Amino acid sequence: MIYILEDDASILKLVEYTLSSNGYEVKAFDRPSLFLEAFSQKKPELVLLDVMLPEMSGLDVLKRIRSRKENDEVMIIMLTAKSSEYDKVLGLDLGSDDYIAKPFGMMELLARVKAALRRRKKKEGKDDGLLSYGDITLDSKAHSVKVAGKEIQMTLKEYSLLKLLMENEGICLSRDSILNTVWGYAFDGENRTVDVHVRRIREKLGQSGQMIQTVAGVGYRFKKNETEE
Repeated sequence: MIYILEDDASILKLVEYTLSSNGYEVKAFDRPSLFLEAFSQKKPELVLLDVMLPEMSGLDVLKRIRSRKENDEVMIIMLTAKSSEYDKVLGLDLGSDDYIAKPFGMMELLARVKAALRRRKKKEGKDDGLLSYGDITLDSKAHSVKVAGKEIQMTLKEYSLLKLLMENEGICLSRDSILNTVWGYAFDGENRTVDVHVRRIREKLGQSGQMIQTVAGVGYRFKKNETEE
């Protein structure tokens, strides 16, 4: 179950439709009071939480949730204004798991949601840590990557980038979202950094590197071979 708390009706409707269309069970709220009442009755797996809200700010809602230990397993993604780095940093300090700066694309939203829910499963011990497509096997517990059974040596950033792409198989990730996730929100680099690392990863993966596809003008997508089931 995913809860959305957003007072902008157009954004709320679009996000709710996108998540529902991709198989997620969703409840949408435009007021903190309605959200908190529903939260007290049934906790969701994930919350998409806007910062600027009537009644109280999203940061105050975040503090309320994180004030209770039993809510620790609930994943929270903050929806912040693009220019407000203060909100991003404060949200992370208060216990949010991630943030998305407005305006954001629906593909980026889906990627962040999928990654957050995967991290939640790991917290619950329901994930064996293995990602496998074609000849590529990534073992997050062993922190290793193998191609056709042979271990491939990768730097920490190369490994993290490949892991991010594989976790979001089939979803196009923008260069900016990759930078934010792999290098961190404070990274002061350029998009070219992502391109260089993708090229190195492809070289190390050999023929299997073809599964990392370039999406012109946007970013990258990991796409399994069509012959795979």
